Amino acid sequence: MRSGGIQSSTWYSASSSSTFPHPPYLTSASRHCRLSISQRVSRISLLSSCSSGLSKTQLSVSTQRNEQNLLSVGVGAEALVTSNAPGVSNEPLVAEEKIGVLLLNLGGPENLEDVQPFLFNLFADPDIIRLPRLFQFLQKPLAQFISVLRAPKSKEGYASIGGGSPLRQITDAQAEELRKSLWAKNVPAKVYVGMRYWHPFTEEAIEQIKKDGITKLVVLPLYPQFSISTSGSSLRLLESIFRDDEYLVNMQHTVIPSWYQREGYIKAMANLIEKELQKFDHPENVAIFFSAHGVPLAYVEEAGDPYKAEMEECVDLIIQELEKRKITNAYTLAYQSRVGPVEWLKPYTDETIIDLGGKGVKSLLAVPISFVSEHIETLEEIDVEYKELALESGIENWGRVPALGCEPMFISDLADAVIESLPYVGAMAVSNLEARQSLVPLGSVEELLATYDSQRRELPPPVTVWEWGWTKSAETWNGRAAMLAVLMLLLLEVTTGEGFLHQWGILPLFR
Repeated sequence: MRSGGIQSSTWYSASSSSTFPHPPYLTSASRHCRLSISQRVSRISLLSSCSSGLSKTQLSVSTQRNEQNLLSVGVGAEALVTSNAPGVSNEPLVAEEKIGVLLLNLGGPENLEDVQPFLFNLFADPDIIRLPRLFQFLQKPLAQFISVLRAPKSKEGYASIGGGSPLRQITDAQAEELRKSLWAKNVPAKVYVGMRYWHPFTEEAIEQIKKDGITKLVVLPLYPQFSISTSGSSLRLLESIFRDDEYLVNMQHTVIPSWYQREGYIKAMANLIEKELQKFDHPENVAIFFSAHGVPLAYVEEAGDPYKAEMEECVDLIIQELEKRKITNAYTLAYQSRVGPVEWLKPYTDETIIDLGGKGVKSLLAVPISFVSEHIETLEEIDVEYKELALESGIENWGRVPALGCEPMFISDLADAVIESLPYVGAMAVSNLEARQSLVPLGSVEELLATYDSQRRELPPPVTVWEWGWTKSAETWNGRAAMLAVLMLLLLEVTTGEGFLHQWGILPLFR
């Protein structure tokens, strides 16, 4: 979805530096040594800083980090997390245990017939579309309404990339390569794939884990940066599954909530960027354009989602790695894939591309920073829509860094992350009764999510002052007004069984 307006982009020189604490593995052991919320925030939250200056292309840098949601912490640890997994030995690292690794991902339609039900599952998730408590019963009717309206356009996108998402095949391949890497490091583990919105669903993976008799489980979301709408949503689902199952309650497990600052991941990303830069005639003149999947601004500013802070730190770390290799290209970060009338994280990718073209940038290398697999956001949105927009905006040379996929250094580092987490594996609760009474199943995941997202499912507080024009205030109010109007229409449709949605055949299932 494109906008004709121009959003002033923020450019950074390659001299930015910052240090951050390493988020701990979240395990059930922490239940017995529980920290206060403020202490947990200081362990998990990130402090973001960046110095401004002139880029190689003489574009002025105006660093505009939104730090009001970040907590200042004194840190002495290095930002980059290096692997400390033990070396290869002749004996298994965990004897007489059945180790499993559960990879969590979004999922995607495998053919065009899957598109509409996939979209329904996506929009039926209360972590994706948040309704006030009074209207929560409309979650599924609203999801049905949106999925039917969006399906035709989405089908066109999936048809253009071969008729379906390659995400399942790529994630299965990543799981197999991770299994091989673990076995090569003498950790005989089985690796499972659990998708949030399509097959194989997380519930299907859990059933297979139980059938295989897994006794130690490492949960690894394939999202480098944590967000309440991605990793958070998947972990909430796991929490509900674990809470109601005697076997899972007593199974030892741990969660790796994010891993964007791991050395192997950062170096693998830098390797891909360096390789793609060499394909340009003048690599030193290429602007590096990090494009991350966006989230609604309210998630960050009002619900406390750490996604923006983690994304900015991730970019800083990659730039620092490139700097070590004498690569000092200008770079920027923007957010793509926004949906609906509400404000999302800015700057927007499409507006930033237009802005860069207007500033005379001629060579641009797109880096899909929040994606480790190719799917519609990279293959269609970036490769087709944004490339076309860039060429129309005066950018003459376009390149795109591929997603990591099964890149060996990346897979090996994930294996090290799993191995390093094994000492933290513990049972979820002393008893099934305790688990059902506690709000901290799946280790301390619920505490983590509460820290990041204390106002879940509540409408954000209203903007206090109305500002006319295309402003944050107006955009926020317009978005909320549009959402409430849709909710009222759906309420009338559901309660009366009559209306244009029933006439169109969209809501026959809700009579």
